[in-house]
Amino acid sequence: MTQSNGENPQRTRNGLQQIRAGIQSRSLLAKKRVESITKDDLIGFFTRNAFVIFTVAAVIIGIILGFAVRPYKLSYREVKFFSFPGELLMRMLQMLVLPLLVSSLITGMAALDGRASGKMGMRAVVYYTTTTVIAVFIGIVMVLIIHPGQGSKDEFTNQQQIEQVSPADAFLDLIRNMFPPNLVEACTKQFKTQYAKRVVHVKMIVNDTIFTLNGSEVTQEEMIPVPGAVNGVNALGLVVFSICFGLIISSMGEQGQPLKDFFDCLNEAIMRLVAIIMWYAPIGILFLIAGKIVEMDDITSMGGQLGMYTVTVICGLLIHGLFVLPTLYFLITRKNPFVFIGGLLQALITALGNILKLCHIAHYF
Repeated sequence: MTQSNGENPQRTRNGLQQIRAGIQSRSLLAKKRVESITKDDLIGFFTRNAFVIFTVAAVIIGIILGFAVRPYKLSYREVKFFSFPGELLMRMLQMLVLPLLVSSLITGMAALDGRASGKMGMRAVVYYTTTTVIAVFIGIVMVLIIHPGQGSKDEFTNQQQIEQVSPADAFLDLIRNMFPPNLVEACTKQFKTQYAKRVVHVKMIVNDTIFTLNGSEVTQEEMIPVPGAVNGVNALGLVVFSICFGLIISSMGEQGQPLKDFFDCLNEAIMRLVAIIMWYAPIGILFLIAGKIVEMDDITSMGGQLGMYTVTVICGLLIHGLFVLPTLYFLITRKNPFVFIGGLLQALITALGNILKLCHIAHYF
């Protein structure tokens, strides 16, 4: 008993010594690495991460510049001149959205095997349907809990009348947009059911035990659905066409190789154009942020609403990204999801920089 009590303190001392030795060795190794950093290493680091550094710096400078210019009370025309470089960035990005979307989808689907793409497509449809339903549910719950933008509800209702849309018509419009009758028109317009009033004359027949009254007419108005269109890219129709077109090219084999090579070259050319435009992005982001800050009327109210909206979005994304998606990954693969996420850190960091430039593109779909 005495021997075991004597061994336990000795093991504790040995364990503490090992921990201390490990900490010292790691600190020495870190010190050597810091001391071994040369000027070329720093230049290489900034060269590899120049785009992200410039983007973050542009965001910070844009916020500072916006608040610095705001006290001068610029007119509407002056604000437009001030944010003109940011407008150029958005126009260049919008210019490349369509060719990039079509060429990348056709190239990707043409490179897949027919059977593999069929299985992959079915799994993708099931996966995206499941995650979309879960994301919508999380979003609704977060909005009901946090109530972002609650203060502007009455003001919005007074300024704009909300058009009532039948759920059946909205669903049918979704299917109609999947099959556009004109691909050129799909680049600029989307199909949307609109409503018109129609006057109907109805004959009233009144039956009674004593007498019967026939022939009286009553005029009624009813809302009927009519075909319509709204401005915006019909991305759904273009995606469906591009996927089907790419699968057909893949099934043609050698006969479809020239067409496949054409879209491969087109996709590569568009990607190089995007890479060039991305280097202009920090300048555009700087003036976009500064211009938006300058043109705000009541920055306190707007800041509060944006803050609540930001909290809602971040909470929803954290729940979806840290709990829902890892749980689905574990249920399907029976593997640790966070090991997989660790391998995506570089891509996630790159996406953090790119999202600042692409956040407005969804508005044009």
